Amino acid sequence: MKLQESGEMYLETILILSNKSPHVRSLDVAEYMGFSKPSVSRAVGLLKKGGFITVSTEGFLQLTEEGMAVAVKIYERHVMISDFLERIGVDRETAVDDACKIEHDISETSFEALKKHIYTLNG
Repeated sequence: MKLQESGEMYLETILILSNKSPHVRSLDVAEYMGFSKPSVSRAVGLLKKGGFITVSTEGFLQLTEEGMAVAVKIYERHVMISDFLERIGVDRETAVDDACKIEHDISETSFEALKKHIYTLNG
């Protein structure tokens, strides 16, 4: 199943929240993302059907191996791109907003080249 940008954002959010607490609920995701509970419920159903998350009987969301791989990839892109933009003089809020847009569209080839360039600059 090919994920759309919104699915990647949900997985990234679940990863971020699960790093803060072992128990992530749909309500937590809705509050973090500023989305309605019905919207999150629909997305959770699609992500579960696609094999990206599981939902416990208590309602806790857990990333599957495939979901974790996507979430980690998107989060790495977000952190690296926003950090890079800040280092070249972009204010934090704009850098984070722009990174959110770029992280979903940048090709693997371009991201790897950017990552290599950044690591070369940092020594």
